[in-house]
Amino acid sequence: MVDGAGGVDVEARRAVEAMLMVAVDPVPPNLLAQLLELPTKRIEAICEDLADVYEAEGRGFALVRVGGGYRYQSHPDQASWVERFVVDGQSSRLTAAALETLAIVAYKQPISRAQVAAIRGVDVDGVIRTLQQRGFIDEVSRDTGPGNAVFFGTTREFLERMGLDGVSQLPPLGDFVPGPEVVEALERGLRSDPDPVVAEVADGGLLATPPEASGPAAPEG
Repeated sequence: MVDGAGGVDVEARRAVEAMLMVAVDPVPPNLLAQLLELPTKRIEAICEDLADVYEAEGRGFALVRVGGGYRYQSHPDQASWVERFVVDGQSSRLTAAALETLAIVAYKQPISRAQVAAIRGVDVDGVIRTLQQRGFIDEVSRDTGPGNAVFFGTTREFLERMGLDGVSQLPPLGDFVPGPEVVEALERGLRSDPDPVVAEVADGGLLATPPEASGPAAPEG
C-alpha cells in the first residue's frame, strides 16, 4: 500500500477518504488502523496530511478530529451558506437558559440536577430534559448516598457539535472572567456617593443640621 516513488500510502489514503465519506459518526483512528492493518499513528498521520491538503486547496469542507475520531464537515468559513441551506436549523436553536445550563454541566461534570439549580438559582428540570432529548447531556453516574442523585455529563454528540475532541479542549473559564481593574471599576460605579454630612463628620467638621430636618425657629422672649 506504499507508493515507492513518493513514500505515501496512496491506497490507504483513498481507503480512509472512502470510509470517512460514508461514516455518520466520527471514526476512531484505531478502528481505521484495524481495518487497514496499519499502525494507529500512521492513520493519524494520513488524516492530518489529508486535512492539510484540503485546507491548502481551499476546499469547502474539512477533515477534523472530534469526539475521539475523524469526520468530514463543512468548512467553518462557509457557515453562513450552510445556515441558509439548513433552514430548519433555525427553529432548533437552544434557548439562553439551555445554553447556560449546558455550560454549567460541561465545566462542572459530573454534576447533579440540584447542584445545577443551586448555581443558576432557578428550577432546571425542564431544561435538563430538553438537553437530554437533544442528546447533549446524559446520566453518567449516581450518588451512592441517600437519594441516589443522578449525575449528568456531556455526550459525544456535544463534542461533535462543539467541534471538540474532548472536554479538555473547552476554553479556560478565566478567558470569560473580567480582569481586576474591570471589577474595581464596576464596584466604584455601583458604590453610592457618601452622605455629605457623614463625610463632614469623618473629616472632623461640625455636624450641620440638614435644612429639611430643621423645625420652626423658637419665639424670643
